[in-house]
Amino acid sequence: MNDLSRARPSRIPATIVTGFLGAGKTTLIRHILASAAGRRLALIINEFGDVGVDGEILGEIAKNCGDPVCTEDSIIELANGCICCTVADDFLPAIERLLALDPPPDHLIIETSGLALPKPLVKAFDWPGVRARLTVDGVIAVVDAAAVADGRFADDPLRLAHQREADPSIAHDNPLEEVFEDQLLCADLIVLNKIDLITAADAARVSAGIRAVAHPAVKIVRAREGRIDAAVLLGLGAGAEDDLVNRRSHHDDEAGHDHDDFESIVVKIRPIDDDGVFMRRLADMAKTHDVLRIKGFVEARGKPMRLLVQGVGARLQKSFDRPWRPDEAREGRLVIIGEKGLNASAIKELLEG
Repeated sequence: MNDLSRARPSRIPATIVTGFLGAGKTTLIRHILASAAGRRLALIINEFGDVGVDGEILGEIAKNCGDPVCTEDSIIELANGCICCTVADDFLPAIERLLALDPPPDHLIIETSGLALPKPLVKAFDWPGVRARLTVDGVIAVVDAAAVADGRFADDPLRLAHQREADPSIAHDNPLEEVFEDQLLCADLIVLNKIDLITAADAARVSAGIRAVAHPAVKIVRAREGRIDAAVLLGLGAGAEDDLVNRRSHHDDEAGHDHDDFESIVVKIRPIDDDGVFMRRLADMAKTHDVLRIKGFVEARGKPMRLLVQGVGARLQKSFDRPWRPDEAREGRLVIIGEKGLNASAIKELLEG
């Protein structure tokens, strides 16, 4: 008998954290862990690409945390796939494993990949076996305010929304915008993140654009570096699996969802001598090849710490996140994500050379 079919007296709440590549979902979850007030949390981390950066970051937090809120075995990483496409194969076994923990978690948090559509995942919670054990407490969409202000998803989202309102036949021709809008349309709470990177005027414009797309009742909260207390994010009580009809999606009439519009490559990086020079070269590459997302780890010669590199487009960040372990190879690897047609050979030649 499937473990999920054994109903228990109460259902465990689950929060789905969605948002486009580099919006700050993992950082947001780190702050949830830090302000969980003793609640036992379990995490499912889904990434697009072979380098499991997000899951490893949160795993390191769990490993070094003495609080029972974040045990290492309560984190499951699903890499190189999209959870919205592999619900039966990946998601259900993952939640079975987490619900089998003794004691079971008080709250489940699911971080989708940046290219995932949240609605198919919410639908999975309506399956009888899942419904008996879990409920969707809320869908949180994390938005990179600076990326939206720069026109990454649409040149003018407010104007485009008004055009569609007047003429529903206007078609989508921007896959970034389509994924972005689907994430907003499914949200119970929208976190406008990285607000410190844009002006007040841009923040008002971005908020208006989001308002034009999202459900009128959805709240928008602003954040810097994902710093929002768990008390704000958990306990929404949305029961999203019972509200699917009000969560429109551009993919409602499709039999499935694929990611043919996007692709990722993994590049091996030799040890670097100067991290400043390397980051400038990386930024130039991102601009030249219109890269959406960069993340991974690099070895800096003479440094005992591993260099964590993350970026949205050419906006990059670096930090020494932890010492290299004696049992691991000091091999630098970056995952580069872009739209279909990414020039993998040119990128590898530039970064591997």
